[in-house]
Amino acid sequence: MNTETQDTSARRPGIGQGLTVIIAGFLPILAIVSLFPAVPSIIDHFSTEPTAAWKVPAMVSAPGLTIAIFALFAGILVDRFGRRKLLLGATLLFGVFGAAPFFLDDLNAIYASRLLLGVAEAAILTTMNTLIGDYWDEKGRRNWLTLQGLAGPFLASGVILASGFLTGLRWNGIFLIYLIAFPTFLAAAKFLYEPSSDATARKMLGIGAEPARSPFPAASVAAIGAVTLFASALYYVFIINGGMAFREVGIQSSQDLGKLTFIPSLFVMVGSAIFWATGRARPVVQLGIFLALIGGGLATIGLAPDWRWMVAGLVVQQTGAGMAVPTLIAWAQTRLPFEHRGRGMGVWTACFFFGQFSSPFLVSMFRVQTGAMQGAFLIMGVAGIVGAVVAVLIAAKRRDGGSPAAAAVA
Repeated sequence: MNTETQDTSARRPGIGQGLTVIIAGFLPILAIVSLFPAVPSIIDHFSTEPTAAWKVPAMVSAPGLTIAIFALFAGILVDRFGRRKLLLGATLLFGVFGAAPFFLDDLNAIYASRLLLGVAEAAILTTMNTLIGDYWDEKGRRNWLTLQGLAGPFLASGVILASGFLTGLRWNGIFLIYLIAFPTFLAAAKFLYEPSSDATARKMLGIGAEPARSPFPAASVAAIGAVTLFASALYYVFIINGGMAFREVGIQSSQDLGKLTFIPSLFVMVGSAIFWATGRARPVVQLGIFLALIGGGLATIGLAPDWRWMVAGLVVQQTGAGMAVPTLIAWAQTRLPFEHRGRGMGVWTACFFFGQFSSPFLVSMFRVQTGAMQGAFLIMGVAGIVGAVVAVLIAAKRRDGGSPAAAAVA
């Protein structure tokens, strides 16, 4: 046992670990990205079932609900039983549950398999986000999170192309794409290792020692959860409701919408680059930049008199979206010691996906109040800008040695 600890303690994370983290971290995105092109053909296949029209689209987001519910439990398992074993088991289950609908012809059974897929995703997301904090210092985290943000749009494009091809072969052929989990499992088994302790990692990185055990950082975890929930609700506003906003300025065709949003969508990579470039700033400063961009972009879309202004707002919003996930993860990691990191990132994951779940309800409520989708975008955008101002004020107080409450967030 001591030999194993020495072996893992001596290991340094490298390219193999970094690339495996990126690929494994992308697996849960498949649950949403891959199915959108296949939804019409799945609805057509179940056209005789009266519930198909709503149940098939709900199937797309079904994993998000179970992620939100089980992420905290996954975090407890991470802290108690270790990172590597949980990740390997979850990756295998991801492949099994993800590909299961290819062998099923019952809509309820497919829906159930999607819910089970969310359990595996909760474990993967929580474990991967925890390992990022275990393996690297702040600079290393920034570099690999930036690369993950840059690789994401390309991986998503490849998945969409593959989705169209597989759906063309068979109505449920899309689910074969989840078989990518099995080579990912082999890569994780080869490259990923269990970090023995935070003290080992800190010694390896040349960082000063900390106490062996610290109390659970309840205030920091509460701040992580609240900010992540708020930011995630903003993050999903355009993803879920963007098409309806463009309709209000006269863009009705899906083909025209695709053409208009293609170039702005590439600015996600600009956001990732901004995250990397501002890496020397305190995480709360990056958080303020992200909220200002995504809030300003949503507000511009809400005020846009025509599609040109809406595209301009989308450029700003997509830049902020590119900063979203790496900024939130990096900020949360700075607040969590090793022995509580799994549970802390479990809270992060749960709140991020509760944000996904709550975002359309908030937008719908504001749309009813204002009478227009753009009105809802404006309200959400202003909320983001207010959040950015609060982050700037907290950063200023932190610089001047401000209150403990500010320090908990900063």
